[in-house]
Amino acid sequence: MNERNASRRPNMTFQLMDATQTSFSDGHFQAVLDKGTLDAILTDTDAATLETTTKLLTEIGRVLQCGGRYVCVSLAQAHVLDKLVWHFSQGGWMVRIHQVSRSSSEESGSRFPLPVFVFVMTKVKAVPGFPQVLEMMPDDEGGKSVRCASPGELMDMVKERQRYALIRSRLNQNQSSPEVSLDLCDGVSGRTRYTFHVVDSPTIRPSLLALSNHFAIFIIPQGRETEWLFGSEMGRRQLAGSVGFRRLLIVALHRDQQYESMEAIQSELSAKVLELAPPGLPDNQQIPFLSAGGDIGVRTVQYRGVSDLSGDYVVEDVRGDGTSYFRRLIFLSNQNVVQSEARLLPGNTQSGQKKKRKDKKKQQKPNDKVDPETTAVIDKSFLCCEHHRAMISGLSLLHSPGVSLGQHLSVLVVGLGGGSLSLFIHDYFLGSHVEAVEIDPAVLDVACRWFGFSLDDRIKVHLADGLAHINDLAEKGKASHDVVMFDVDSKDSSLGMSCPPPAFVEKKFLQNVRKILKDDGLFILNLVCRDPVLKGQVISTIHEVFPLIYVQKIEDEVNEILFCRPVSGQSKEISDLKESAKSLEKQLRRPGTTWDETFVLADMFKSVQII
Repeated sequence: MNERNASRRPNMTFQLMDATQTSFSDGHFQAVLDKGTLDAILTDTDAATLETTTKLLTEIGRVLQCGGRYVCVSLAQAHVLDKLVWHFSQGGWMVRIHQVSRSSSEESGSRFPLPVFVFVMTKVKAVPGFPQVLEMMPDDEGGKSVRCASPGELMDMVKERQRYALIRSRLNQNQSSPEVSLDLCDGVSGRTRYTFHVVDSPTIRPSLLALSNHFAIFIIPQGRETEWLFGSEMGRRQLAGSVGFRRLLIVALHRDQQYESMEAIQSELSAKVLELAPPGLPDNQQIPFLSAGGDIGVRTVQYRGVSDLSGDYVVEDVRGDGTSYFRRLIFLSNQNVVQSEARLLPGNTQSGQKKKRKDKKKQQKPNDKVDPETTAVIDKSFLCCEHHRAMISGLSLLHSPGVSLGQHLSVLVVGLGGGSLSLFIHDYFLGSHVEAVEIDPAVLDVACRWFGFSLDDRIKVHLADGLAHINDLAEKGKASHDVVMFDVDSKDSSLGMSCPPPAFVEKKFLQNVRKILKDDGLFILNLVCRDPVLKGQVISTIHEVFPLIYVQKIEDEVNEILFCRPVSGQSKEISDLKESAKSLEKQLRRPGTTWDETFVLADMFKSVQII
């Protein structure tokens, strides 16, 4: 190398030397460039290998001047990344990592998926109290670097980019694959701004498509991300097949993020979405942006709070499919699940609410509290949740549902939520007495302040653990309830059953439920279980206590409603159930009372099965 470069580069010299023990003096260089040497030396995590690597990095630090830089080009395998970052984050160094946007392997058509990183370690004078500088450079040129709070956070950012590169490689194999989902975060706050779902349609053959029909972007309107078509993998596959594109990138917008318009989103995402396009797409291909209704929807956060039991939550108003607006309670620990939902009456749209709030604000004193009922009115006749409709329909199983004014119907509801289920029974079953059990005081507060829930002599709430409350009732030995309903979710997301918590379907507890029911009573359970084996075990346990069970599957949802009778001889034929439901609905639809025309009780029994 010396001979080959003697004339062209006389100031460049090549020396044979051990990099872990050089003959150079301290502070001899302003820069040290390492392209592949560290990767070649640090091949494993054996003690001897790590000792050699430490000697190499220490020697590099010795020969660098203060202000000098160690520039290391590496694939950043996990053990290499760990050693590099931890070694140079101990003080006396600033650490910055760049990702090479396009490697030579990509340019040459190689399928090697891992990205290349350049680590820039700047040697600085160690000063007590000087903040540690750990930075990740952005993907796009001109963007701001991201300052990391810890070495672990910096390494996580590298690993995220490696995972993203592997996802892109997988999507570039030109073959249908399971749905891929990933989050795109805001570069400043680090919060998730978009969630991408990449869905390929295996039923659409690429050879039969026009080139323009290979790739499209679908923006889910704000507030509709929990709907089955957008919020479930099966629904998104159906959506992808219906729009007629080989690959559909379905994009969910997140609360706490501001979006101006469809055009602004398109401008923001145009470069990033092309990275997820199917292979063979021309560079100048125009990518269509689609949406339901042609806009990005409306979402207004009305209130934020914190529950000691469930964590942060929001109450928000969203526009549904069409012109209807809905109020929702969302626990942020599980943002894709609507905890409670109610429809706002017509005339209480977002624009109307804003005007009313503006007018009221002029008359307010600084410390006055705004009553949410003055800005929105809840439609208590409308049950948003299909499983609530099914639970109400199940009351037609009773021999005497207690509709008339003078007839008593005792109902215990475990799980209040926004209170819509309890309120519906109270308002339409005029002889009913409803007791709701809710463990979370924050939920009761939200129900009263934001969902129109109120108490009177026929409806009361026990702030208690549903398990303890029913066990206490059972100890008293009085079968006093006509109906017991469970609509309570589990806080443990690791289970295959999200509703109810496992303790609510243990045999001993179910026996106590049976004790507080009258002999002709009815136990109604909202069961949400994705594990078929666990679901079979749960139903089998319930069957040991309640010999007669009707199972109603909610269409397009995981929910199954179980109607459990304590005596096997109380069964009804399916045709009789439908007639009972028609009769009950006729009594509930009293003159002068608002009724949701989409709620047909008999329709809920179309797919009911008897166990």
